[in-house]
Amino acid sequence: MQNLLDPAILFFIFGVLAGTAKSNLEIPPAISRFLSLYLLMALGLKGGFALSHSGLSSQIGLSLGAALILAVVVPLLGYWVLRKFVSGFDAAAVAATYGSVSAVTFLTATQYLENQDIAFGGHMAAAMALMESPAIIMAVVFANGLRKPAAVSLAVAGNSAAVLGSAPANPQASIGKILHESFTDGAQLLLLGAMVVGLISGEAGKAAMQPFSGDLFKGMLSFFLLDMGLMAARNLPQLKDKSAVLLAYAVGAPVVHAGLALGLACTLGLPAGDSALLMVLAASASYIAVPAVLRYALPEANPSLYFGLSLGVTFPLNILAGIPLYTAIAQTVLA
Repeated sequence: MQNLLDPAILFFIFGVLAGTAKSNLEIPPAISRFLSLYLLMALGLKGGFALSHSGLSSQIGLSLGAALILAVVVPLLGYWVLRKFVSGFDAAAVAATYGSVSAVTFLTATQYLENQDIAFGGHMAAAMALMESPAIIMAVVFANGLRKPAAVSLAVAGNSAAVLGSAPANPQASIGKILHESFTDGAQLLLLGAMVVGLISGEAGKAAMQPFSGDLFKGMLSFFLLDMGLMAARNLPQLKDKSAVLLAYAVGAPVVHAGLALGLACTLGLPAGDSALLMVLAASASYIAVPAVLRYALPEANPSLYFGLSLGVTFPLNILAGIPLYTAIAQTVLA
């Protein structure tokens, strides 16, 4: 209940209500983009300052290793389950969406932990960056495998098309291109670059940047969550006529993924704060980076399906209930 009284969360709820009421309240796209870049830069700086203070350790290596394991296991599990209910392309797209992460959910979780005076490592920002790309790459591999049976038919059609003077389209998405886009994504580069800046500048940099990365952070996060609330409300209509199985997946899969993260955290002996963030990352679903890539890489998939489920169902549930729930569980089990 205390989480619902946080100003940032209240602004998110306000955005949902305003969007549901079809208000003309709107955050200009350029402002929304700036806010997201600011939040990633501030988060990277905070992580870098924390790493500069604590230094590198085996615990950091274990945390990053756990993040990579989850980044592979979650989309594999999702694809195996969803393949039984939807087309292969839709299964790959939804699995990639839920196998990747939501930066805003992670940012909200870090603010929640700070409000609760729960310590966590700055390296968890790097864990978030590591978990973003593997699911996208796996979705492309799944999709290319699904296209292989059609490739023979396309080749035969291509011979006929050559006679007519036209060339067939290549259905195979280039993994190299997807890899390049994933690892050179501006938001991800900004996050990692800011971490490096914070790591190099240390305590002096932290003091100099405190008004920017510290004092302004809560207000900027609140403004951005207002925009996210408006977006979530406007995507709710996309969920009409969707299968009950898919809606159940959007609600239940994050809990299962968080449970996997908790099991890994217990096995590796991670501290409660880091474990809570690992659970939040595993439970989150991408609604920016992955949908943008999938529109190119998996044009056969239905965008309203993977985008609507992640932003219309999973994101609000994580923001309102998931973050405090996962944090409470991590503290109970690992504290």
